[in-house]
Parts: sequence; structure tokens; C-alpha cells
Amino acid sequence: MKDYLQLNKLNCKNCYKCIRHCPVKSIKFSENRANIIKDECILCGTCFVVCPQNAKEIRNDVDSVKAAMAEGKRVVASVAPAFAANYEGVNIESMRNALKKLGFYYAEETAVGAQIITEEYEKLIDKGEQDVIISSCCHSVNTLIQKYYPEALKYLAHVLSPMQAHCQKLREENPGCYTVFIGPCISKKDEAESYKGYADTVLTFEELSQWMEESGVEFEPAEEEFPKCLTRLYPVSGGILRTMTKRNEKYSYIAVDGTENCINALKDISEGKLKNCFVEMSSCAGSCVGGPSMNKRRLLVTDYVAVDRYSGEGRYDVSAPDEGKLEKEFSGNLLHRAMPSNRIIEEILHKMGKTSPEQELNCGSCGYNTCREKAVAVYQGKADFTMCLPFLKDKAESFSDKIITNTPNGIIVLNEELEVQQINKAACSIMNIKDQSDILGSPVVRVLNPTEYINVIDTKRNIHDKKIFLAEYGKYIEETVIYDPDYHIVMSIMRDITNEERERTKRNDLCNNTIDVTDRVIEKQMRTVQEIASLLGETVAETKVALNNLKESLSDE
Repeated sequence: MKDYLQLNKLNCKNCYKCIRHCPVKSIKFSENRANIIKDECILCGTCFVVCPQNAKEIRNDVDSVKAAMAEGKRVVASVAPAFAANYEGVNIESMRNALKKLGFYYAEETAVGAQIITEEYEKLIDKGEQDVIISSCCHSVNTLIQKYYPEALKYLAHVLSPMQAHCQKLREENPGCYTVFIGPCISKKDEAESYKGYADTVLTFEELSQWMEESGVEFEPAEEEFPKCLTRLYPVSGGILRTMTKRNEKYSYIAVDGTENCINALKDISEGKLKNCFVEMSSCAGSCVGGPSMNKRRLLVTDYVAVDRYSGEGRYDVSAPDEGKLEKEFSGNLLHRAMPSNRIIEEILHKMGKTSPEQELNCGSCGYNTCREKAVAVYQGKADFTMCLPFLKDKAESFSDKIITNTPNGIIVLNEELEVQQINKAACSIMNIKDQSDILGSPVVRVLNPTEYINVIDTKRNIHDKKIFLAEYGKYIEETVIYDPDYHIVMSIMRDITNEERERTKRNDLCNNTIDVTDRVIEKQMRTVQEIASLLGETVAETKVALNNLKESLSDE
């Protein structure tokens, strides 16, 4: 499968949203970004739709169409009937005129091909040979069956899609033409390249809109168009069934839309739980009007009404092709993915910190429905341990708790109401608190003066290494107070400097005592020196200077 869906690596923010919504988990997380696994993808486009960062991009094929035009080819368009929902007030004549301005030779509704396919479905139903018949219009559903439910292949109607049937008709009517299908679907690009000889290129409505904008082409005002045709209902859920006027009472008629619902239906069909049914399947919720390239507009009720009003009870004047020209063969393409044993799954779960069933939260934050699915994905190289947010959260909290528990500094965390949210043992020791639970949830005023905390919240100016004497506890501390307005918390970090202060006081007292003794010694020595000097006739100036220097030196200590 080619790069119909591509990743803009710079935009991917590791949110796992695409993995959460991918119905077949065909996305691999590696190198800190999500990567589409081509051979597992069914091109439903869900990842493209849900990505909040626009990290997924659809391959643009406008240049291929322009190249065909430049070569002088007659470029003919088959326009999916969902255009009535995508382009408000536009009919096929408006569409045809706009496309001609872009360089197209001719344009027609794919609903013409849909009528051919409806008649083929009616023949299958009339024969009644298949117990269950699954419509084959949606290429994503066909791919889903081929890759994941090959046991249901025998129930898939071996009939061309409306796109293929219509492009086949356009080729017969315009020999040598270049056919372009325009619609809301990504998977049609793959269908066109997988089944050669029908559509040469596929454009999405988004590609068409961008092309028209760049070329300055606008739709002309539409007038009421007649006749209105029934097969324009194909792009809405149940639309195929509504076009089938010939029915066999042997069958029940069911419409299933959305890939998850299709998967559940396929499981029931594979297990033999459904009998005598014609099942219309579409991978998109609401069918084609919910397609990934509907210009990002997804108003299913409004779009349904738009298509319904554009349709009618009429039929196109088109004859069925020769017998055998509508047959389509589907080959199984079952994926062979290595599956881990239960022992390996348990080992992976243990590495994710899940050592018991109770720790398997199955929260889905990683994108997988269960922790065991995630473990299988890890084994297959599609995921890694860091995708488990509870695991990372617990790991971070555990590491944080170890730091808070083992630091010699006292730590108190308060909310903006100055209620104690967290306190470590070192802080309890400073304030003579017997147990942490004695103060948790209580106002900090019970144990500390809250003035500094109030000032920090009001001024949003943190305090660093402020020396404080806690008279009620007889302790000196250096306190840092930090306010985090984003998390609405105040954190106090207290370093107990009581012993340091006591040692400093002792040193000060010792110095003061030494200075007092020195003063007395100097005074006594001065008297003695004066007596000796008077006897010896010497000056006492140098001796006095030396002793004063000694005194100053002691004072500095």
C-alpha cells in the first residue's frame, strides 16, 4: 500500500489520539511519533480526521490530473453524489461547468454507476444463492475483510464498486479518455491503483476545493434539476437499500456504518450468527457523507437531508454492460503478525508496573483498549512502555515521593486556601508533629504563622533562604516559599539551621569572652608596661598598637 496517508513529523505531539481511534490499530509509535503501518491500514481516514495537530496528510494527486490535461488527454470526471452535501446548493450542472473551467472535458455523477450496481445487487438477491451478501461499494470495508476477516470473503458481493462501473462506462463512451473519480474518500485512491483500467486518478473534495481556489474558479448558482434520481442516495447510510426496489422476502436488509460496527457485524457473520441477510456496509459513520475528505465538514443529519433532497424516485437511462463485465474478484490478504505467549505478555505487563490484574486499568490512554492489547503491541514493536500514562505517572510520583521522603529538608505543600496537602517527615520533626495525618487537610495556621505564604500569593514574589526563628519550637530555619499559580499550590522548603545557629552563638560568646579577657589583659599590661617604661625610659606606643591589633583580630573572629 502506497503513501496515500502521510505523516507530518513536525506536527505530531505524541497525543496517541490517532491510535485510540484507529479501528484496526495500524499505527506504530516510534521515534516519539506515530507512524502508519501500511500493510495493516484500511485507509478509513479516521486518523486524518481526529488528529488535533493536522499531522496526517492525504497524498495530493492534482498534479497527475494536470499532467494528463497538459498531454492533451480527454480528462473525464466521475463525481461522487456526496458532493450535494459537501457543496451547498451545487448540482451536477454547476459541478460540470466548474470542472470544465479547470480543464476537464466532461463530468458526470457516479450515481449513474451506482444504478448499474444496484441492478447487479438485485440480480444476486433474486438468485438467492448466497446466504449472506455484503455490499462491495466501500473499499475500506473490502480491505478490512481481506486483511482481517478473510473467512467472510465468500459473503462479499463480487461486484464492481459504483466508481469502477461508472469509469468503465465513461471509457466505453469516450475511448482513450483519462478518468478521474472525485469524492470524499481516501481509500478510493488505493482502489484505483489496485484495480487498473477503471479510474486513472482519484481526487478528494478537499483537493478539488483547493484547486478551484488556486485557479479562481467558483460554482455558478444552481437551478432545480430534473429528473431527480434514486441512486444519488448511495452516500448516506441505508442509501443502497433504498435504491433496491426489487427484493427477495428470503432476506433481511441491514445497513451498518462505522468501522467498529462493521467489525462487530463481520464477527457475527463469520461465526454464523447472521443468516439470510443483505448487509450494506460503510466504514464511515453516516456512510460517504461522513467521509474523511468532506472538507472537514461532518454534519451528518444536515448532510443526509441535503443528499435526500437532491435525490428522487427517477432512474438514469443507462443499460447494463455485457455479462461478466461487473464481476470483481477479491483475494484474501490475511496479515500474519507474531503473537506473544501468555508468559511473555505477563513479563511485559510486569515491566509496565502491572504485577496483578487489579493494576491493569484498561484506561485506553495509550490508544489500546486493554493493557494486554498494549502488551501485545509492545511485543510486535508497535508501542513502547512510555505510552502507558498511569505507569509514567506512578513512576514519576514514586520518584517524587522518594525525594520528598528522603530529603533532610522539611517540605510542606499548601493549596491556595493554605490547607496542608502534603508534608514530609523532616517538616514534622521541625514542628514536633507526631504523625503526618495529624495536620494533613488542616489550615497551616495550626502550626505556622501564615503571613509569609499570604504575601507570596498576593505579590506572586517567591522568598528564598529567609532566616526565621520559630519561637514556639525553639528552632531556626532557612525557608524558601514558592507559589505555583498554574497548579494553585504553595510550597515551603525549610532547612533546619538550629544547630548551626547554636554553634555560631557559642563561637560569638567565646569571642566576646576572649575580647573581655583581652581588654583586661591589655589594661593590666599597660599599667605594667608604663611602670617598666618609666624605669627604662622607653615609649609604650608600639606595645599598645600590638595589643590593640590583637584585640581587633579577636573581635573579627
